[in-house]
Amino acid sequence: MPERVLTFGRYRLEPRGGLMSGTREVKLTPKALALLSFIAERPGEVITKEELFAAVWPETTVGDAALVTCIQELRRALRDDARKPHYIETLHRRGYRFIGKTTSTPPPAASDNEAPGLPLPDRPSIAVLPFDNMSDDPDQEHFADGMSEDLITGLSRIRWLFVIARNSTFVYKHRAVDVKQVTRELGVRYVLEGSVRRAGKRLRISAQLIDAVTGGHHWAEQYDRELGDIFAVQDEITRSVVATIEPRLLAAEGVRAFLRSSDDLGAWELVARAKTYVWRLTRADNAAAIGALKCTVEAYPDYAPARSLLGFCLVFAAHNGWTARDQGLLAGREHILRAIALDDCDPWGQIAFGYWSMMERRTEESIAAFRRAVNLNPSSAAAHGYLSHGLAFAGEDREAITHGKEAIRLSPLDPEMAMFLGGIAVAHYLAGRYAEAVRYSEELLRLRPGFQGAQRMRCAGLAQTGRLEEARKFLDTVRLEQPQLSLDWIRASVPYQTPELMERFLDGMRKAGLTGE
Repeated sequence: MPERVLTFGRYRLEPRGGLMSGTREVKLTPKALALLSFIAERPGEVITKEELFAAVWPETTVGDAALVTCIQELRRALRDDARKPHYIETLHRRGYRFIGKTTSTPPPAASDNEAPGLPLPDRPSIAVLPFDNMSDDPDQEHFADGMSEDLITGLSRIRWLFVIARNSTFVYKHRAVDVKQVTRELGVRYVLEGSVRRAGKRLRISAQLIDAVTGGHHWAEQYDRELGDIFAVQDEITRSVVATIEPRLLAAEGVRAFLRSSDDLGAWELVARAKTYVWRLTRADNAAAIGALKCTVEAYPDYAPARSLLGFCLVFAAHNGWTARDQGLLAGREHILRAIALDDCDPWGQIAFGYWSMMERRTEESIAAFRRAVNLNPSSAAAHGYLSHGLAFAGEDREAITHGKEAIRLSPLDPEMAMFLGGIAVAHYLAGRYAEAVRYSEELLRLRPGFQGAQRMRCAGLAQTGRLEEARKFLDTVRLEQPQLSLDWIRASVPYQTPELMERFLDGMRKAGLTGE
C-alpha cells in the first residue's frame, strides 16, 4: 500500500487501508489492491508484466491469466473502459500504464486510541492469544503458556492457514485487549483465546474462536480433565481444538466467499467456496465444484490447494459414475501430481493422491499417501477419515474403524462426517458385520441422502442380513439415479482392492437383485 494518500478522480487509496470512493469502500481482492497500489504510485510509467509479477506475486509463479483477472477486476471497480481508459492503459506487448492524474497527501494522523491497522493476508489468518491462568496456583501459568504454544504449532500444520508466531502474540500476555485491536495490530481475521482453571485435581480448559473483524463467535468449547500427565492432557486438547477449528474455518471462509461476487475473490476464497460444494456429496454439487475449480486453476495455475481439490473431485466423480472412469482418473491424476509437485507437504494433495491410487487399486501406494497426510497433520480429521477408507477397501477392518472413529472424535460436527462414517461402513461389511454396515450406511444417508456409495452399501448390507424385499425395493430407487449400475460397473469402478473383497460385495448386490455380469 502507498505511504501517502493517493487521490485520482473520485477515488482515494489510503495507507494500510483500501480503495475509497467518498465514504464508501470499494471492495477489491488483496492482489488487485496490491496491483493498483503499485501502478498508481508510478503514474505515466510503462510497467511490464514481469515487474507486476515480481511486485504482486513475489513468492508464487502465476500465469498471465492471474494478471489479466486482476486488471479486469480493477477496471470494473473503477468503471474504466479498456478501449477508452481513464485510469489503466494496456500497451500491447509492453505492459500497463496508470494514466489517471494523481495527487499525494500525508495520511491523517492516527488517534491516541487507534493505530493504523495491518492489511489482512490473502488467505485465512489467525492469532492464538496467551491462555489466561484463572487459578490461584502460579504453577498453572506454565500449563496455560504451553497450551497456547502447542496450539500455535498445531494450527501451523494447516498449510492454507496463516498463523501468527508466538513472539508476536505473547506481547498480549496479562493485557486486557479487544479482538479488534488484535486484528489491527497483527493483521489477522481470526483470534483463538482461552483460559485454564484448576480446582483440586481437575483442570478446566476453555477456548473460543472469534472473527476479530466482525466480533462474531464461530466456536467455543470447554474441556474438563483429571490432573495427571500434563503433556498428555495438552496433546489431547490441542489435537481436539485444531481438528475442530479446521473445518469451522473452512466453513466460515466458504460463507464469506458466497457473500461476494466470484469476480471479487482471490485464489483461496475461490477454493473455500468450492469446498462447500464438495462436502455435499451429490452429482450436481460435485459438478459445480469442478467447474469453479477449473476456473480457479486457469487463473492461478500454480496454486496447489486448487489443483489438489480439483483432482480429488474428478476422481470422486469417476468413483460415483458421474463421469467416465478413465476420463476422470486421467484428468484427476494430472492435477494431483501437479499439486504435489507444487507442495508435497500439503495433506490435501496427499489425500487426493491416496484416493486416486485407491481407485487404481495401487493399495500400498494409496495407504502410504493417506498415512503421510495423517503424519503431516495428526489433527486432521479428514486425513484420518480417508486413511480409514483406504484401509477399509483393503480389508484392514480393525485399523480402518480405529481411524474412522478417531476422525469422528477429533471433529464430531465435521461437514465431512459422512465420509468418516462411510469408511467404517465398508470395514464392517467386509468383515461380515452386515448389520453394523447397514447401521452406519443409514446414518450416513441421513446426513447425505444423495451419496450413491452409501446407497449401494445399504443395498448389499440389507440383502446380507436377510432383508431381501427391503433391499430390492431400495435398489429400484437407487437405479433411478444410477441407471448404469450393474455388477460389471461395480467391478470396474468401485475400489475393492482384491478379487476376494470385490466378490464379497458383489454377493450382497446379487442378493439385492442386481444383474449385469
